[in-house]
Amino acid sequence: MVKSSKYILVLCTSVLTYQYVYAQVRIKDITDVAGAHPNQLFGFGLVVGLDGTGSRSTFTQQVAVEMLQRLGTTTQIFSQLPAESVIRSTSISAVMVTAELSPYARKGSKIDVTVSAIDDARSLQGGTLIFTPLRGADGEIYAVAQGPVSVGGFSITGQAAAIQKNHLNVGRIPSGAVVEKEALGNIVKYGKITLLLKSPDFTTVKNICNTINSKYSTCSVPIDAGTIQIYIPRDRIRDVVSFISEIGQISVSPDTTAKIVINERTGTVVAGEHVTISPVAISHGNLYLGISERAAVSQPSAFAPGQTAILPRTQVGAVEQQARFVTLPPTTTVADVARALNALGVTPRDIIAIFQALKQAGALHADIIII
Repeated sequence: MVKSSKYILVLCTSVLTYQYVYAQVRIKDITDVAGAHPNQLFGFGLVVGLDGTGSRSTFTQQVAVEMLQRLGTTTQIFSQLPAESVIRSTSISAVMVTAELSPYARKGSKIDVTVSAIDDARSLQGGTLIFTPLRGADGEIYAVAQGPVSVGGFSITGQAAAIQKNHLNVGRIPSGAVVEKEALGNIVKYGKITLLLKSPDFTTVKNICNTINSKYSTCSVPIDAGTIQIYIPRDRIRDVVSFISEIGQISVSPDTTAKIVINERTGTVVAGEHVTISPVAISHGNLYLGISERAAVSQPSAFAPGQTAILPRTQVGAVEQQARFVTLPPTTTVADVARALNALGVTPRDIIAIFQALKQAGALHADIIII
């Protein structure tokens, strides 16, 4: 039997008598300060000390040999051995190491790192990352990582069964890297700071500027739907940190466009309060398919030639419900849409198809975003 997957329709409405109630949020929660962005670091290294769960690949073994040669401890020994018998260890794994360098991290600060195996290692549990330089996009070394890897899981393997919790090929080292070079952000330029909206919107930008200007005279200017420039008052130029903190604590009413967000993997549909539908008639009919397999055994009679065989028997059936029409009146809100879908007896699987059909018909006034 083909069954529909479970979808969740979340209809967000907030109605109070005759007007919508808009949430008040802090400016710091919906904006970023330009120039204060983090930097991504990466490096290549080895994890050692694995309990037989490391890699057996030639690539990893060669990397280990080269590292030992750079330390000056194996050049003479390995030059006298056949290539196929240089090293065969299951206690090592080649890994990529990544980290995020804050724009406020100073030299000597410690940051977390993520360690990910790139070979056929089965688990990094119990391993230790060896000294690994971390580079930025410019190729410069900004941090150095080393330490024991924590995978937050386990694996128990027997002869006939195995149990595993979480993903064992990726781990973290809390405070596992020491910053060697700073990448400080420059947030003040020519006596002004710039705010970047996380969700650009012209109305939200206007509301933010009006709120800031009502408290600090005329010091903010909207540049576009996602950018606001704030001129630092002369009496606050020596106290920029406090000024930015006060700006971030100001509450405003953000505005959003009408959207319907669909996650087809998890079956979640979220419709905002501004979603409306023009007058339209909806017809819906469900098609149910049933498929069943029954095996029949064909066995020859006693002393007759032939072999026993299993013959498949497939039964397929289809039932389509009678379609019904539901008419939506003008000024339809998302709550009306919910009632209409319930009246149709729509299965959750078809909600996405209905929204897309309404969009194609020009009746749905909202953006459909599939994630």
